[in-house]
Amino acid sequence: MKVILADILGYCMGVRCAMEKAENALEKFEGKNVYSLGPLIHNENALNSLKQKGLKILSENDFKNAEDSSVVIIRAHGVSPEVLKVLEEKKCTIINATCPRVVASQKNAEKFSKKGFKIILAGDKNHGEVTGIQGYAGSKFNLVENVSDALNFSFSEEGEASVLLSQTTFSPGEFEKISQILFEKNKKLKILNTICPATKERQDSLFKLCEKVDGILVVGGKKSANTKRLLESAKKICKKADLIEDSSEIKPEFFNLKTVGITAGASTPDSVIQEVKNALEKS
Repeated sequence: MKVILADILGYCMGVRCAMEKAENALEKFEGKNVYSLGPLIHNENALNSLKQKGLKILSENDFKNAEDSSVVIIRAHGVSPEVLKVLEEKKCTIINATCPRVVASQKNAEKFSKKGFKIILAGDKNHGEVTGIQGYAGSKFNLVENVSDALNFSFSEEGEASVLLSQTTFSPGEFEKISQILFEKNKKLKILNTICPATKERQDSLFKLCEKVDGILVVGGKKSANTKRLLESAKKICKKADLIEDSSEIKPEFFNLKTVGITAGASTPDSVIQEVKNALEKS
């Protein structure tokens, strides 16, 4: 069997930075309670590795349960300013591992909200990044999840001051469609494409890979938005495609293919990708 890796796959800059900050915190504050507020990233293999080193994960709804003066890592998806305020009042040591691109979106939401703009975010309901940005936008926040939502969206008046942002891991194609629909309704709409280039790079790399293989394995967390979108794209352009978290989930049919391509979400560790590659090549 021939196994081909996508040109671009695995950890993005923001995820790698968050993992490094967590590793450093566990070493620096050994003996203290070190929490991640929500799963640091959407990958169980990576999280289990950190848990074995002492990381504890607090549900995003349970942030008030962090002990005073404990260490709290803000995950790559970010949190609302209200959450940060509570942690500061509890005198926690806050290690902010929010992806820099998410921070930029938070700042834009806050800036335009203060100017009185309606904030429209193209994103997934209840996603951690979306919840955090909503906190910065306040009452001006509006969520559009898909084309259907965009078609049903209405502005309170013609030319209403509004800005469209995007979840960093949102589908580029879907965002383009949403942008066009909303702009037709409001010609003064400001459109800020805040999708992380890493998302598009992985999608583009996947398209090239599909031309060379009989099947695609997307390696990554099943709760990861960008990983699920890789699978959606792979299913559209490749005869066989599946999402797995590690080599134990490879279906027998993939071992019978002549050529298998591997891509991986932006929160997938290099070690897991290599493990999947080794398992296929040994078949």
